[in-house]
Amino acid sequence: MNAIVPLLLKALAFAADRHRTQRRKGADAAPYINHPIDVANLLCNEGGVTDPIVLAAALLHDTIEDTGATREELEPLFGSDMARIVAEVSDDKSLPKAERKRLQIEHAAHVSREAKLVKLADKISNLRETASNPPVDWSLERRREYFDWAKAVVDRLRGTHEGLERIFDETYRKGTDKRL
Repeated sequence: MNAIVPLLLKALAFAADRHRTQRRKGADAAPYINHPIDVANLLCNEGGVTDPIVLAAALLHDTIEDTGATREELEPLFGSDMARIVAEVSDDKSLPKAERKRLQIEHAAHVSREAKLVKLADKISNLRETASNPPVDWSLERRREYFDWAKAVVDRLRGTHEGLERIFDETYRKGTDKRL
């Protein structure tokens, strides 16, 4: 059996277990696990990224930030490279939200190429979701601010993957053209 499949299924099972009680903030309150699956799917099927470590990291990308998993927990299960990538894309939730957002912009240019790929796909997925099914308590102004902040992050990732950057730009343009 291809070694990629067990790795991806292991990462998916871990993420699904950790996100099992979480829901997205949109009106449909979709299961949160749909988001990491979307990020991995976007990388592979729209971006042509086939590196199993990057795809598995995409499935796990919110586990440290949103579920209490740790890099030390991920490392023996998935290896040091994957644990590093997930840690690179994770915010420090002990910091105030405004500081976390500022640091995402500041750090975006300095993370590994693998982390940049995951971050690009994450921002595309989040913009699509915000445009089609925004969090119920977000005003139009709040959605616009999110789009602009996501663009500031992605602008620091430029030069990583032309195709994903083009997809981000198109998603951003469509979202801002339709006035969210």
